[in-house]
Amino acid sequence: MTCLSGSELQLWRREQLLGQQDQAAALDWLLELEAGLLWRELQASYLHPEAPVQLRCSLQRLEQIWQQHRQQQVPLQHLVGRCPWQDLELEVSPAVLIPRQETELLVELAMGCFDASAGPQHWADLGTGSGCVALALARHWPSSCGWAVDCSGEALAVAQRNAAALGLHQGAAVHWCEGLWWQPLRPVAGQLDLVVSNPPYIPSSVVDGLEPVVRDHEPRLALDGGSDGLDALRLIIEAAPQMLAPGGWLVLEHHHDQAAAVAELLAAAGLQERRQERDLEGQMRFAVARRCNP
Repeated sequence: MTCLSGSELQLWRREQLLGQQDQAAALDWLLELEAGLLWRELQASYLHPEAPVQLRCSLQRLEQIWQQHRQQQVPLQHLVGRCPWQDLELEVSPAVLIPRQETELLVELAMGCFDASAGPQHWADLGTGSGCVALALARHWPSSCGWAVDCSGEALAVAQRNAAALGLHQGAAVHWCEGLWWQPLRPVAGQLDLVVSNPPYIPSSVVDGLEPVVRDHEPRLALDGGSDGLDALRLIIEAAPQMLAPGGWLVLEHHHDQAAAVAELLAAAGLQERRQERDLEGQMRFAVARRCNP
């Protein structure tokens, strides 16, 4: 533990942000996640600069992380090894995509496909990564049976550690499957009441131009969707009518400019009740569709 006054904390914070005020939110995020300083406590240090402030690590440790982030463009989430998402705190590493706030909406849309009293019996999360979506669904529907699929064994190991940390390695039935998209799920074809996916959807040329903090440190496997960004989405949508149960739902996240293309793919696959949904910035980011009942 480190104890210092509010004025000392504010002086340190100003020094770290010298010439880079646009990074204030990131620094405050680091103070909360690594040092345990809540936002309200940070604000109180302005009002009462003489009052003591408790940090659970040293300023030297925080400065080391911050400078590595700024100089080497390493994500803060990788440097501290975890990331808050929904009401969870998840382990992350270079093996998995860092969960984004927008993907919380993917979970909300999936949950909204079902009445509160009756969720899906069987569901799947394709490209599970850190396991964030699968874990959210398993917690919401503890009596359901889910399959979380990823082609990366390293990613699945992270997801399973997150499940164990939440006590979900026992109880809620989630099967962690290594394989490419639908391939591990062939034995349950036609039985899935819900399938969700946040697949790689960024066009290859766009990935090359991303900020170094993303391009150089997050897995390209989870970002690169091929020349037009639709490679994985095509595979998922084309097989959805065979894999979904009658009346089953498909909920997808996609790039902000792919709504029309994804809508065409859903229509070509014969999926019904198609609709597009917006992200937190008002961009069309999600697609929802349903296999018709016979």
